[in-house]
Amino acid sequence: MRFIKQILDFYINSSIHVALAVLSLSWITLLEFNIQYDGEVLYFIFFATITGYNFVKYFGLAKFHHRRLANWLKTIQIFSLCCFMGLCYYTYQLNTKTLIYVFGAGIITFLYAIPFLPKRLFIDKKENLRAVSGLKIYVIAMVWVGVTIFIPLINNNFQINFDVIITALQRFLFVIVLMFPFEIRDMQFDNLKLSTIPQQIGVKKTKAIGIFLLIGFFLLEFLKDNTNSKSIVILIIITGITILFLVFSQENRNKYYSSFWVEGLPILWLLLLLF
Repeated sequence: MRFIKQILDFYINSSIHVALAVLSLSWITLLEFNIQYDGEVLYFIFFATITGYNFVKYFGLAKFHHRRLANWLKTIQIFSLCCFMGLCYYTYQLNTKTLIYVFGAGIITFLYAIPFLPKRLFIDKKENLRAVSGLKIYVIAMVWVGVTIFIPLINNNFQINFDVIITALQRFLFVIVLMFPFEIRDMQFDNLKLSTIPQQIGVKKTKAIGIFLLIGFFLLEFLKDNTNSKSIVILIIITGITILFLVFSQENRNKYYSSFWVEGLPILWLLLLLF
């Protein structure tokens, strides 16, 4: 049992799970717009997610404790290096327009972790986008939208039309709500100056807003020019399950509740579409 827990912890802490979630949403985009499976862009997104998330999560730890890193962090660093090599390989498989867009997303990720602005704007003098009061959740949602919708479509020379804009808005709302259980869980640890939504309005109102956003996420489907009954049924299932996870979110929930189950909802969404 302990070995299984260690494997699961590595799977989550090394960002493999979140990378599969991002890959799943990207694949969903290809399916929704009837684009043939694009392994190059999906593998690029997978390796880029692991590299980016581990850079953001562990940059500070590695910077200040590199001479006495814990074994688990060393293992993650080696794993991240391997993923970075995979990222470099698949970067060369993308077209030029995609690379320009990827460069912009990369800059945002870099600024999210690296100190670069006046200390007076930040919490705990970290001077990066991650520490700007109230900004974190929206930056993450925007990056997820860019990576899971626009990168796959741009790489396949798909024209950005009205349906794409609606899908991007849906994805933004979905990712925002997926973040709520994490913010509720972390209320007891987060600096109050972070001004997360649960900190500002409380847990009950956060859940109410989340339900409202998910209803909007579902109803936006009917504004699209091209939709079908299968997609609508699956969207009903995903919306309902997400609402349940949001409603049962608590500050003292097991760490796997958000990090595994909630973050795994995009994977479930993809599996429903495929099977």
